[in-house]
Amino acid sequence: MTKLRLSVLDQTPVGEDHTPDQALRASVDLARTAEALGYTRYWAAEHHGSPGFGGSAPEILAGALLAHTTRMRIGTGGVLLPRYEPSKVAEVFGVLASLHPGRVDLGIGRAGGPARDFPERLARLLALLGPDGVVPHAPVAPQMWLLGAGRESARLAGRVGTEFAFGHFFSPGGGREAFGDYRDAFTASTGRRPGGALAVRVVTADTSGRAEELAQSLLLWRARKDLGHDRPMPSYETTRRHRWTGAELERAKVHRTALVSGTPEQVHNTLTTLALAHGVDELIINTLTPDPADRQRSYELLAEAFALSPTESPAAAAPVA
Repeated sequence: MTKLRLSVLDQTPVGEDHTPDQALRASVDLARTAEALGYTRYWAAEHHGSPGFGGSAPEILAGALLAHTTRMRIGTGGVLLPRYEPSKVAEVFGVLASLHPGRVDLGIGRAGGPARDFPERLARLLALLGPDGVVPHAPVAPQMWLLGAGRESARLAGRVGTEFAFGHFFSPGGGREAFGDYRDAFTASTGRRPGGALAVRVVTADTSGRAEELAQSLLLWRARKDLGHDRPMPSYETTRRHRWTGAELERAKVHRTALVSGTPEQVHNTLTTLALAHGVDELIINTLTPDPADRQRSYELLAEAFALSPTESPAAAAPVA
């Protein structure tokens, strides 16, 4: 197996002691750190109406991140295509890719609205990003990724020849079958061997006790969200004082199966095993903590555990000033 590449999926978490604008600035700081550490790419997620997430316009955040970095690939994970006209998405990413050639990823998700015409929307978007599509036509087109947590999205990505990222933290048990479908469809449609990446939710810290404290905060937040109590991420003090209900404990147990947590060595071993099982050489790491400092430290420890180097971040043309 080749050396694993690590990337970042940023949902811009908002802790109960922080504000959304602080969370967005923390995303910019984290992107700078991730580039210096040697992460391959950095994606901004799209969420709406959730107090726990600050990123409702990933294409805007991606533009800011591109302006504050110089080498790492930057993009979305992802734009919710059912909400938008494909022509508008193509124009936005045509501008981004023109200003930052060779550095832009366009990750597309099918959530956010009726998905019955999603394959047609995706086909229109791909055509619009081609040489006879929208203006501006970027000298290096954005790299298209289809995001999903099931076999239908995997097969569609293979048929149209895009990259594919599987959301392990949504569906920890279905990735191997989905990647099998993706690779078969991709090879049949293009004659080439596909890549692909696995998106995994991870928290790590300097000690196992601290890592568990981070995990407990995340699990309480996720359990509450499942039960209709969507709030910012609880602080560690709030989590320690909290009297868990039976329903919360049940939901936390479900989400624990999709969370990789522990010391850097423990996390390294688990992630390496996951990558081998899914046949991927890139992991897209999603880390949620109420305090941005703990999130940044988690990514630093992962970079050390996997011996990342800044030279591994792909070189690209310098952005326009």
